[in-house]
Amino acid sequence: MAETGKQIAALPMRWKDNGDFRVLMVTSRDTGRWIMPKGWTMDGKKPWTAAEIEALEEAGAVGYIGQDVIGTYTYKKRLGDGSSLKCEVDVYPMVVEKLKRNWKERGQRKRRWFSAKDAAKRVSEPKLAKLLKSLSKKPAKQPVIRDFLKAS
Repeated sequence: MAETGKQIAALPMRWKDNGDFRVLMVTSRDTGRWIMPKGWTMDGKKPWTAAEIEALEEAGAVGYIGQDVIGTYTYKKRLGDGSSLKCEVDVYPMVVEKLKRNWKERGQRKRRWFSAKDAAKRVSEPKLAKLLKSLSKKPAKQPVIRDFLKAS
């Protein structure tokens, strides 16, 4: 049986002054398609802390990260040798307080705010699209996000 890689992702979000909910996405370095900031788990770090670090490095996003997984999706990651590895990604919600003007991967990625519905249309992973679509109607009422907002 093929090995499955374990990754973590942040779902950076904010509410605009008019109440509109937005999610922050970044482009992948290889194909330029829109993705969530994500990466491998990090030794000695809690998975949500690793997701928070990825959001900072890939998107320059600073804020509060939740400790509960809001969803999981899988995708095939192309490896350096041309082979691919099936990865399972745990997604952690993150409320963005500010975006840094300069961040680690600024020269390698674009970042942009999308409505959850628009974000869902742009990702190529069906389970991630489903998660994003579920947030397009009353995201603050989703149990994980509601509990997380109360705590942050």
